[in-house]
Amino acid sequence: MAYLDIDNMFAAPVRSRGAHAAAAADATAESGFSALEWSVIAVSRRDSIASLDDPSRMSRAIGSLFGFGTTSRLADPRLEALRRVAVYAWRRGYALPQAEIDRFVEAGFTIDQAETLVASVTGDRVGLTQIYATPRIAA
Repeated sequence: MAYLDIDNMFAAPVRSRGAHAAAAADATAESGFSALEWSVIAVSRRDSIASLDDPSRMSRAIGSLFGFGTTSRLADPRLEALRRVAVYAWRRGYALPQAEIDRFVEAGFTIDQAETLVASVTGDRVGLTQIYATPRIAA
């Protein structure tokens, strides 16, 4: 009788640890970000620009009184710099503040990675506006 592992039905074949690390490094070099960094970019889509500011004492008091939560910062400063730039990219596209770009570069990222981030985030919107902006000629 055969056994079908439903929990891992589409799992990749098992490779040696060295091959897996090399494949992960190749994927990071191609995309510019690791899988964890891409997940931070995806999660930051729900955050607003107001989430980047420190809450005042009054807003914290009202939040605790009425049960409003505040957006938590990420514990890793490198990922927090990535999240901040991603929030601006989701909300404003290429209009990134210079202070955020400087923080992004100081965290160890490159300008090319910032361009990759903004291009991937705004890609859908640019593609749709180009489609709808094209005049259609009726025959």
